[in-house]
Amino acid sequence: MSTHDSYLELTWTDEVTGIKGYVVIDTLSRGVAGGGLRMRAGVTLDEVRDLAQAMTLKEAVVYTPGDQYIPLGGAKGGIDCDPYDPRAREVLARFGRAMKPLIEALFATGEDFGVRQDVMDEVFAEEGIRSSAESALGLVDDGADAAHERLKVAFAKSVHGVGLGELVGGYGVAEAALAALEFRGLKPASATAVVQGFGSMGGATARYLAAAGVRVVGISDKDGLVYNSEGLDVEHLLANRDVFGVIDRNGLQPGDELRPGGDWLGADADVLVPAAMSYVINADNVDQVKASVICEAANVATLPEAETVLLERGVTVVPDFVANVGTNAWWWWVAFADIEPTAEASFAKISGVLRPLTLELLTRARGEAISPREAATAISEEKRAAVAERYPTSVKSAAVAR
Repeated sequence: MSTHDSYLELTWTDEVTGIKGYVVIDTLSRGVAGGGLRMRAGVTLDEVRDLAQAMTLKEAVVYTPGDQYIPLGGAKGGIDCDPYDPRAREVLARFGRAMKPLIEALFATGEDFGVRQDVMDEVFAEEGIRSSAESALGLVDDGADAAHERLKVAFAKSVHGVGLGELVGGYGVAEAALAALEFRGLKPASATAVVQGFGSMGGATARYLAAAGVRVVGISDKDGLVYNSEGLDVEHLLANRDVFGVIDRNGLQPGDELRPGGDWLGADADVLVPAAMSYVINADNVDQVKASVICEAANVATLPEAETVLLERGVTVVPDFVANVGTNAWWWWVAFADIEPTAEASFAKISGVLRPLTLELLTRARGEAISPREAATAISEEKRAAVAERYPTSVKSAAVAR
């Protein structure tokens, strides 16, 4: 991660429970920063800062000249609360109430780990916040009302009974993983995958990898790893999970095995998709990895020292701010009217951006003898510079703002 100072960092203490919450605005672009709000026990300011810095890269990396969507700055929010805590909803409401001026002025946020968008929308509406992305929607050429309507239509769409907004992120991860397999000369029909986390991101990733012909042999949730060397029935498991992505073990199929949760990392598979917690691949466990591709659906999934080891072993690591950009970019492509609010247009845009981008960064990494993360960072920074040239007074870091 970058070592530059953040534009703004806030620590909030809930007056009722004492629970802490954090917002970090890493950078601004056109006066606004974007990034999700996560809720998990143990989240820290340092973690939120890392995530906000990744959002700066994520926003810029998909910049396409000619699009109405111009990358925002990077930000992130976090609440140190277990989403299963019965007080979680009321804590989220009080956090939203406290952050309302920030959300309406410069912090465009959305769902992340432990926070569902529909719940956030409901809670924030009760606090008088029309949209968690309100600050960014004011930048839309035909106005915030039109952007709200497009997002409303898009979020009302469903595919196979699942809301489109829950699918686009994982679809993007799957497209990035498929591009990485292609780069390594592996065909989907002969490839296997393990997905860690089975919420919106992990569930959709598993669905679209399986749809492409990849055999998904393992899926882990907070209760352990479900494994089947012949391939799991992903659609069946999706129909038997709760809102937090926990699989009902009573609905497992013959041949499905229950293994300890930590076994996902060392499972025999071509692709590993960490799609839940940050910092899950580290120096202490990296030697367990057998996969040739890691596609980071979760933010900051691989620590630097572990990534160095993986690269030395020839493992391809598709960095988080590329692999999981789908949800974030989709929001803005819809809001800014770069795509129609339909599933067909959404999937076409995501695939049309993510596949070439993944191949570009992997090709650049190989050609320049650098890591995929370094290549992706260079691409993002070049695009951010292009935005700054186009809008010379709009892109701010802490150093500029002070």
